[in-house]
Amino acid sequence: MSGRYDISGRLAIITGACGGIGKAFARELASRGCSLLLVDLNAKALDMLADSLPADIEVFRLQYDLTREDAAERVFRFCDSHSLVPEILINNAGIFSFRPVAETAPEKIDTFTELHIRTVTLLSREFVRRRGAIGRGYLLNMSSMSCWMPMPGIALYAASKAYIRVFTRALHYELRDTGVKVMVACPGGIATDLFGLPPHLMRIALLLGAVARPEKFAHKAIDRLLRGKMQYINGFINRISILFVGMAPTWMRMMVKHKMLDKAIRR
Repeated sequence: MSGRYDISGRLAIITGACGGIGKAFARELASRGCSLLLVDLNAKALDMLADSLPADIEVFRLQYDLTREDAAERVFRFCDSHSLVPEILINNAGIFSFRPVAETAPEKIDTFTELHIRTVTLLSREFVRRRGAIGRGYLLNMSSMSCWMPMPGIALYAASKAYIRVFTRALHYELRDTGVKVMVACPGGIATDLFGLPPHLMRIALLLGAVARPEKFAHKAIDRLLRGKMQYINGFINRISILFVGMAPTWMRMMVKHKMLDKAIRR
């Protein structure tokens, strides 16, 4: 890209950098000439990802558990100790679980709230606090189409992703006059291992267009972030389906419970 959308030489932070979409974001930003701070829990995966990126891209690695209370502080302390000035932040780290709330361990609930709510909020706060004073920056928070889907089995995932969407949209308006661009992405199905879909079913889903490749999603999401969009939902079908999902009757939601959730519990 060129002109006002040229981000070459700028530093981007990506959390959950070694997952499917996180890895796609890293490669997309590297292709645009960005330096990268990759944050992930898996040290080995961090090394592998960093080694796979172009040699002329400066890459920093931070292995850390983003569910810890001091996660946001730790990320920016790392930046300060290495004299790094991030101009892009992508809050991508996340987890998924298909379990009823009553069968979910308290520790797992803590993970959802710490990772999807507390850490996203505090990382966003510190980033916009720093960039707002300068008047330039880009923040992308990852929500999900699930934020419109109060379905049985994904209550924690959907609710915490709904928080990210509402929080980020409000932050977009708060920062609108500062020059800091804030966008929430709400992807539909993406071909990653987040949901545990078997490889043969993933191939079928890709052929049918039911899921999108993470590389395509990352490319379009970054384009829209740089243009100052407030929200990105990939795919026309996904954007239309939100309306129907929101109006889904109780019998349809209960069918999901009986056909999917109850069977999963019995396994």
